[in-house]
Amino acid sequence: MSARDDLAARDARVCWHPYTQHGLEAAPLAVRAAQGAVLTLHDGREILDAISSWWATLHGHAHPALVEAMASQARELDHVLFAGATHEPAVRLAEELVAAAPAGLTRVFYSDNGSTAVEVALKMARQAWVQRGEPARRVFVALEGAYHGDTFGAMSVGDPDPFFLPYAPLLFEVRRVPADGAALRAVFEELGERCAGFVGEPLVQGAAGMRMHGPEFLREVRALCDAFGTYWIADEVMTGFGRTGTLFACEQAGVAPDLLCLAKGLTGGTFPLAATLATEALYEAFLSSERGRAFFHGHTFTAHPVGCRVGLASLALCRADDTPARLARLGERIERELRGALGDTPVRDLRRTGGIVAFDLAPRPGEAPGYLSTLQPELRRLALEHGVLLRPLGDVLYALPPACTSDAQAARIAAVLAELARYRGVSA
Repeated sequence: MSARDDLAARDARVCWHPYTQHGLEAAPLAVRAAQGAVLTLHDGREILDAISSWWATLHGHAHPALVEAMASQARELDHVLFAGATHEPAVRLAEELVAAAPAGLTRVFYSDNGSTAVEVALKMARQAWVQRGEPARRVFVALEGAYHGDTFGAMSVGDPDPFFLPYAPLLFEVRRVPADGAALRAVFEELGERCAGFVGEPLVQGAAGMRMHGPEFLREVRALCDAFGTYWIADEVMTGFGRTGTLFACEQAGVAPDLLCLAKGLTGGTFPLAATLATEALYEAFLSSERGRAFFHGHTFTAHPVGCRVGLASLALCRADDTPARLARLGERIERELRGALGDTPVRDLRRTGGIVAFDLAPRPGEAPGYLSTLQPELRRLALEHGVLLRPLGDVLYALPPACTSDAQAARIAAVLAELARYRGVSA
């Protein structure tokens, strides 16, 4: 038995993978190593990571600066609780994030992942309203098709279909709108003083199918939240750290949210760490001589010293390499190559924001569109046969590779995307 087969067999006996129907899906990739934009499998094959391993790997796998930061910090201080203690990497990273983020965000609350970054923001907003004497403000507004994570608050502001339907009776009330200022105004007017805030991914809705909207909508969001006196929570877990062509997507609109959720690229995708940035006014809503008015939320590994040190190294790379511009140029290259390779292949809505390129495929006759389309595993398999890791969002094909991806690798990604589009056309 080969090393790959042995690993797959062992995996099948003990592992339960995320977002995986084990009754249908093939054995997972047996990955032995990763370097730059390339994954090396146990059987020796090399696969281009065209999706940055779930949108997290920012600069490339095993970047020497990040690896060294991780190792040196672990030798000095591996872990300490952050309740009643502090350390240099956490304070320095918070200082750097406050300096880099849109103006007005002055406080950093650390957690572990994107779901918890959003959960923290929702809890902060809700508790702030209660402590300000407005407990009726309990309804959040979110975008149609939204995904914000898998904890219960994050699930609530996400669209339940198809991921969260079994939990629907347990989720709190949320109103959903398209990325349209008039629609947002209408629901704010309807909710009145029941509105707790608006939450959305700025510029690109990732798991919704890489839906894209312009900076003008973000300016409308800020103006409407100000006019109706409510909070704006910007989920930049996916869009942050250069994916849209600027360090934060909100920058392109020249506006700042009240709460900013970060993860994934925060450490270059190398170490689990998340942060929720808040305004000073929100922070002050929790200051009191009463202990019961504190923000009772925390994780064992909050502000993990190793993660914070890696986050600092990743931010330094973003500045030194101008990572947002590199990602934008990479996206332009893939889009250009893709337009040339597609020819007259029928696709819908070829689009790009920064380093994110996507297009839609029409569903096959008799097949329901969306995330549960049976086309998705076929396309994944075909992409791997061509040496590229892709994870289609149902009938949406996209690429979101790390900044180290070369021009030749970008061309290869575009060629495989075009090949998948042609395969879809033949299958129809």
